[in-house]
Amino acid sequence: MKLKTRKEMDAAYQWDLSPIFPDQAAWEKAYAAAAQAVDAVGALAGTLGASSAQMKAGLDTIYETLQAVERVYLYASLLKNSDNGDAEYQRMEGMAMNLYVAMSTKCAFVDPEILALPEETLRAYMEDPALVSYRHILEDTNRARAHTLDEQGERLLAMLSDAAGTPDNCFTMLESVDMEFPVIRSEQGEEVRLTHGNYALFRVSADQRVRKEAFEAYHGTFQNYLNTIAALYAGSVKLDDYYTRARGYDSACARALFASNVPLSVYDSLVEAVHGGLGTMKQYLQLRKKVLGLSELNMYDLYCPMVENIDLHLTFEEARELVFAATAPLGEEYHALLQRAFDERWIDVYENKGKTTGAFSCGVYGVHPYVLMNFAGTLEDAFTLAHELGHSMHSYFSDHAQDFANHDYRILVAEVASTVNEVLLTKYLLKTEQDPRRRAYILNHFLEGFRTTVYRQTLFAEFERKAHELYQQGEPLTAEVLNRLYRELNDLYYEGAVNNPLQDVEWARIPHFYTAFYVYQYATGFCSAVAIANRILETGDASDYLKFLATGGSMYPIDELKIAGVDLTSPETVGSALQVFQESLDELKSVLETLD
Repeated sequence: MKLKTRKEMDAAYQWDLSPIFPDQAAWEKAYAAAAQAVDAVGALAGTLGASSAQMKAGLDTIYETLQAVERVYLYASLLKNSDNGDAEYQRMEGMAMNLYVAMSTKCAFVDPEILALPEETLRAYMEDPALVSYRHILEDTNRARAHTLDEQGERLLAMLSDAAGTPDNCFTMLESVDMEFPVIRSEQGEEVRLTHGNYALFRVSADQRVRKEAFEAYHGTFQNYLNTIAALYAGSVKLDDYYTRARGYDSACARALFASNVPLSVYDSLVEAVHGGLGTMKQYLQLRKKVLGLSELNMYDLYCPMVENIDLHLTFEEARELVFAATAPLGEEYHALLQRAFDERWIDVYENKGKTTGAFSCGVYGVHPYVLMNFAGTLEDAFTLAHELGHSMHSYFSDHAQDFANHDYRILVAEVASTVNEVLLTKYLLKTEQDPRRRAYILNHFLEGFRTTVYRQTLFAEFERKAHELYQQGEPLTAEVLNRLYRELNDLYYEGAVNNPLQDVEWARIPHFYTAFYVYQYATGFCSAVAIANRILETGDASDYLKFLATGGSMYPIDELKIAGVDLTSPETVGSALQVFQESLDELKSVLETLD
């Protein structure tokens, strides 16, 4: 079936962007005003260090301008994500990105000027009650003294930021707009054009022929562009390395983690803990192979449910009601916000031609968050809805508790709220479902959450780190090198499964790799979320969790998580989650025995 264009879709299931700007004319006017404000920012150079009062005045102007620029950019970006092929949306997003770059360039003086002050003078300024809103920001700036360049150096790095987005932008246009997948046969033997959206349906098919055909067609298409994608990813790694060397970090990974004040030991202990849990993963793969009755377990056999004939196809409305019920332990205020999200069309629901694949949530300060989905009616889509709304509620609580300068939470905690919702949905389904076959299905889904979010994302994290290390060592990141690296990791993580040659190219379809060292936080977030959800369900008290949601970027993320009862610096957090994986696997084995 051919994908509908954006204009052919039902507007009731599309997001309403009018609260950001009522129309394009309003956006154009706001853009002009923001551009004028950006031009004026440069006049603040040389004034910040004169006194604490001058610093406050300057920072107020800068953040007010940044808020205006961000609003202009997000409106254009959301439009473009709804249809990447629309030339007008491309123009608007390009203009807004240029404005963002201009703002970054104009603000290049800020950190060097602040750090030109003696540390004792800066700390004295920070004690001024008038600067309380900027205290954490100034502390964080001071922490980065060793990695901040002079004004000229910061300006040059800022000027590069637009060009630095080229690998990611090119990958997005190739994957979302230009790339076309072949026609495959559905379970009913009908010819269907493969898309990013329906691939998720075909890979969970009970028919191995369909799974295999979809896997080979999907990955085979990426293989056709493999050298191009390898060059794009290598370019992204080179830019990461450039910024790392320019700012004097030991590694690209260290630079990425420094931004959130996360010690490398958190990354290392995650990998170590997951390696320690590979024995349980091997047990899970053996069970999957046995239950599916396969002589060999292929990589395209990993996503299909182990229990067949479970009709869990959901309408969007049914998925919405599930999410409502599952998140009841989070309280009335949380529920009221969810109701608003549906009533006020915060969510863009269905796939259309040119729409960005996957799903995301985007907070818009002063308005409300927005969610992009490509809903296809599976139980996984209900989990995606819960996941993205978790992001949105995190954004909403932070935006309304914090001023603009402190509203944006760090990446380390970005996946916690989303995954708490997923865990709560799992617990709700297991609590309300009595049928053993359906319980087995849900347990299987929960285990898949562990496999894809803890194990798989840690595999991705290892891939990223090793790829960057290879480049640092002088190894060209060719398609062959990247394929070999990815194969070695799959052999390690999926011992007992057949590592199909086409699986080697899976790295080429992962968009998050263009935001280096992001994905490990899916794993740490999942482990943190398991602990938080269990605590809420055991105590019946979500108040500490809601306080955590409201912290935004006002604290370092490690400290924010402690408010919710999680210490990520302790290896017990990941270890305890992996124990839940083992316990859930044991429970699934017991349930499956009753079905024999």
